[in-house]
Amino acid sequence: MPVYIYQCENCGVRFERHQHFSEPALKRCPECYKNTLRKVYTPVGVVYRGSGFYSTDHRATTNVNRSNGNTKPEKEDKSTETKQTVKTAEKSKE
Repeated sequence: MPVYIYQCENCGVRFERHQHFSEPALKRCPECYKNTLRKVYTPVGVVYRGSGFYSTDHRATTNVNRSNGNTKPEKEDKSTETKQTVKTAEKSKE
């Protein structure tokens, strides 16, 4: 059963109450008996515990080429490309 926190807007009393999800919210203050009771919503803290959860866990930022598994991007060898272009041009002149 969840625990809900209520606060009276009239007298300021604040208390917790165990309630089922299907139960209606409380409206009448138990101290001053006025219909000024409101639910208080608090932020939920998430704590990961157990093996495998560390504060330094994050996705790796390395560039992985998935086709061949290299971690560095492939560099084009322009000198080889230029030599091949020159050889092809010389053959076409002949």
